[in-house]
Amino acid sequence: MASKVAIVTAGGSGMGAAAARRLAAEGYRVGILSSSGKGEALAKELGGLGVTGSNQSNADLKRFIDLAHSSWGRIDVLVNSAGHGPRAPIVEISDEDWHRGLDTYLMNVVRPVRLVTPIMQAQRSGSIINISTAWAFEPSEMFPTSAVFRAGLAAYSKIYADTYAKDNIRINNILPGWIDSLPATESRRESVPMQRYGTSEEIAATVAFLASEGAGYITGQNIRVDGGLTRSV
Repeated sequence: MASKVAIVTAGGSGMGAAAARRLAAEGYRVGILSSSGKGEALAKELGGLGVTGSNQSNADLKRFIDLAHSSWGRIDVLVNSAGHGPRAPIVEISDEDWHRGLDTYLMNVVRPVRLVTPIMQAQRSGSIINISTAWAFEPSEMFPTSAVFRAGLAAYSKIYADTYAKDNIRINNILPGWIDSLPATESRRESVPMQRYGTSEEIAATVAFLASEGAGYITGQNIRVDGGLTRSV
């Protein structure tokens, strides 16, 4: 069988880049979309393909996904990472910034999922993994647009899972807490039961697991990777 193919959006740095590196190490052919040149550089390093473009552009996403599919004949894994959206006190966020938050934290998943779903349906297999936030269900005033739209992402993912599980397409969200790609502060570290920041590599390892056959019966889930910061029954 040909090598499996994974594509990563917003994969030029941080958790997205770590996921791309881990998947390449696991034997995947890797495509990376990034709005900076970093994604193309990383893809070259990993022997994959890189496209400079925005995950907020349907045209850029189509160009990226078409290139990966035409180059390798399949897409097994889609990893959706994200940049940073607007932050302000909740009633001071403008309409424009709410819409920017929507584009950053929800439409960044909706757009590429719409494009890869027919490919994965034809294959009768696929895994979609979205990097969300630990604050999706226990929101913090620090991240208002992220928390609001990623709560929406959880609902979107459950509906998608209900619809496409029969096609053997899985979708899951990873909910990272304080990760070392962010600036560290002592108060944030102390707020975590494990008393440390997580690493981008730990998020990448979770991505690799959710992409694997070992996670073949997991879909529609929100997987907390936050050192115990948030908990759920």
